[in-house]
Amino acid sequence: MHISEMFRLVRGTGHILDVLDVLHRDQVALRIHDGAFSAMDLTARHPRTGELLSTVKFMVRTLAAAGELQRDLQRELTYDGLRAAEAKFNKGGRRPAIPADETDSVRTAYLDGHSIASLTREHDVSRGAVRTVVADLLPEHTPVDPDAPTPELPVVPDMPGKVADFLRATDLEPAERAPLDQGVTVRRGQGYTLRVSATPAVHRQLLARCQPLGGTPGTSAVPAQRKARREYASRVSTLGTTTAP
Repeated sequence: MHISEMFRLVRGTGHILDVLDVLHRDQVALRIHDGAFSAMDLTARHPRTGELLSTVKFMVRTLAAAGELQRDLQRELTYDGLRAAEAKFNKGGRRPAIPADETDSVRTAYLDGHSIASLTREHDVSRGAVRTVVADLLPEHTPVDPDAPTPELPVVPDMPGKVADFLRATDLEPAERAPLDQGVTVRRGQGYTLRVSATPAVHRQLLARCQPLGGTPGTSAVPAQRKARREYASRVSTLGTTTAP
């Protein structure tokens, strides 16, 4: 695997050093085979401490930061180009196969009984292009209810590690267990946080599950656990207005 592909795959999945720990655990070496850093082993560790070499840490973080910078610059340039096109009243995207001035005639012909196959031959376009123009006229079309509630989108707040440890040992419903098992571990000093992608409703359910961390009548709560639950509760309380990243 090329080094740029590796960083592209792990981008957004957590700390890059966590990936190297997994490679070390599975006894997989990662080396750069060409370019300015050829023959460098990105999984090289100190023979006595077993920790990643400081030069490896520096190089990995530098490459990851450079990749992140490149992505951000490309995104900014794309947005700048879109804004410049909008200022010139240019609409981006692929041009429709059936021009706008012909869509009314296609829809009228379909309502008059012309089949999609005949319209495809007449306009020399694909069946998909014709179906796109007459999508709301097709028998299988389901109208959108404007009064229907908008479905919740997944959000990804950081769950404190002590909360995650408690929930992993708790009897959870499958809908609660799945996002917890799929969470991404992020190192935070001596501890960690878990990035859990789930709807706000599921996060509120998980918060309710860890209620014992706040202490129960007649018992004393562990301060670190109480603080962790309070942090998670603060993040969950803001999810009502949070959209998916």
